[in-house]
Amino acid sequence: MEKIKVGIIGTGFIGPTHIEAIRRLGFVEVAGLAETSQEMAEKKAAELGIPKAFGDYREMLRDSEIQVVHNCTPNHLHFAINKEIILAGKHVVSEKPLAMNSDESAELLELAEKLGVIHAVNFNYRQHASVQNLKAKITEGDLGKVNLVHGSYLQDWLLYETDYNWRLAPEVGGKSRAVADIGSHWCDTVQFVTGKKIVEVFADLATVVPVRKKPTGNVATFGAQTAEDMKYEDVPINTEDYASVLVRFEDGSRGVFTVSQVSAGRKNRLSFEINGSQASVFWNQEEPEKLWIGHRDKANEVLLADPALFLPEARSAIHHPGGHNEGWPDALKNMMFNFYTFVRDGKSLKTDKPNFATFADGHLSMCITDAILESNQQQKWVKVLKHGDGSLASKGPAGPFTAQL
Repeated sequence: MEKIKVGIIGTGFIGPTHIEAIRRLGFVEVAGLAETSQEMAEKKAAELGIPKAFGDYREMLRDSEIQVVHNCTPNHLHFAINKEIILAGKHVVSEKPLAMNSDESAELLELAEKLGVIHAVNFNYRQHASVQNLKAKITEGDLGKVNLVHGSYLQDWLLYETDYNWRLAPEVGGKSRAVADIGSHWCDTVQFVTGKKIVEVFADLATVVPVRKKPTGNVATFGAQTAEDMKYEDVPINTEDYASVLVRFEDGSRGVFTVSQVSAGRKNRLSFEINGSQASVFWNQEEPEKLWIGHRDKANEVLLADPALFLPEARSAIHHPGGHNEGWPDALKNMMFNFYTFVRDGKSLKTDKPNFATFADGHLSMCITDAILESNQQQKWVKVLKHGDGSLASKGPAGPFTAQL
């Protein structure tokens, strides 16, 4: 069978991780990549072993050989590029956030459904084997009635005032940073696991480092300067380093989560605890093979990821025997496998249920983020509304992308 041909737009941090996951499938080929210039595209294509290089992503969209396009660009370009991918009739995998606000994401969802392309957002934490097994256990009623959901997503990569990244600029990263960047993953994962949507929020956001020092030179390119002679400019920061959010789910159950990018020692710690009427569970992404199960009337348990111990619905998410740990790259591979088998088998999102996050999930994520920002501003409970009336349909195509993930 002929391989599915794929194009990648953007080759910063996340682009190559998509490429690696795709190549592990065997029946999908990365045929081209697009970058900020022809020179950069050819350089990256040579490094990554990709045959076609495009200095303009629009040229790649006109390539009839390419069937699927991955949008791995910075946040402010997601809406316009996703829209062009859909209009080109290509299936699309977008990095999150899907767009810069819920009006834009609503338009993308409507357009993708209208044109019948298969659409996905890379919410990869739901693809961890233990998370898939936990969803099956909750569906089977192993926890009883879910009453409480609480947890956090903590990082430390922006702890110091000299830590700087394009995500800090609202015009590039969006009005929300910690919530949109990592809080969106937490919300998607717990909604997937519990099968319940977040419908109302009460948020408290804070900028812990109000002024940061942005390097004035491109130190990384040449590596000649030392920390002592590096020059900085002070930049006011208007997006949140931290947030705590109370949530209400559609069935009335309650929850709360904290996100932070200034928590020393926490590298990428997405964690959550679910308390049910019969049992509790706790999962931490930094130790993804472990699921803690808590009981009242007997000893607590730790379930290690093992296909022999998983429920049948989750066994396809784990690929090695127990004790052979699978982690973040494997969850990303699961996402790609589920998406591309859906494409390969000729399925339709109108008639078939996918095992990956779609633009509908991406739109819901944007609605939750918008509600959190409004709640913080007004200091009150705010309902999550599925708004968006397509009023941005006249927004033009994106310009060249100049920052990398």
